[in-house]
Amino acid sequence: MPRPPQQEPELNGALLIDKPAGPTSHDIVDIVRGLYGIKKVGHCGTLDPAATGLLILLLGRATKLSMKLTADHKVYEGSMELGRTTDSYDAQGEITATAPVPELNCAELNQAAQAFTGDIQQKPPMVSAVKKDGVPLYKLARKGKTVEREAKPVHVFSFEFTEYTASVGTFRVHCSKGTYVRSLAHELGQQLGCGAHLRTLHRTGSGMFEVADAIRLEELVKLPDEALPGRIMSLVELAHLLKPE
Repeated sequence: MPRPPQQEPELNGALLIDKPAGPTSHDIVDIVRGLYGIKKVGHCGTLDPAATGLLILLLGRATKLSMKLTADHKVYEGSMELGRTTDSYDAQGEITATAPVPELNCAELNQAAQAFTGDIQQKPPMVSAVKKDGVPLYKLARKGKTVEREAKPVHVFSFEFTEYTASVGTFRVHCSKGTYVRSLAHELGQQLGCGAHLRTLHRTGSGMFEVADAIRLEELVKLPDEALPGRIMSLVELAHLLKPE
């Protein structure tokens, strides 16, 4: 049962969540707001429902830091399957094409992945929240429509495969904000001539924050009210971390 909005003391700062697969980023915000009666809660950097890992929540006056923290670079670990293309570029979409997968190894995948590092232009997937003439693309996709999407510049610092077995590759990506990792999977598959889609995605870092310091959602919902402040990075701590060197 939701608790009434807190009066005193007000909680201001950052709460690091290890998001499970399933809920949206907004769902996590609503859960924290409802559980602890916090009026102002926001997040830095959306994770798709199926994605897991680091989600930074900002509470109270810390929400003013959202733009600054969202702009930080991200680190992801994930896996992709070659030979199958989907409309959403991930495992949640409908399969649109299949093709034989050529003989490959990790070294060859890493060589191919180099084409998607540095400054690149990337088109968002049709199944995304990007808007076209005020309408989210995913709503158009549900109607079977495909529209031209404007490419945007992103920067991929590194894109490396660590394992490859039976058409499934495990990788690590370090990239700028706004990069669609599922688009990287799709584009790499197109380059290899067999297609590919993202199977799993786990965000391990965002700027100076790491998922190792986050609390799992299932642990957070059991946390007593009095224990919550101990999990929050204060405004003073945030200011120190954000201070230019």
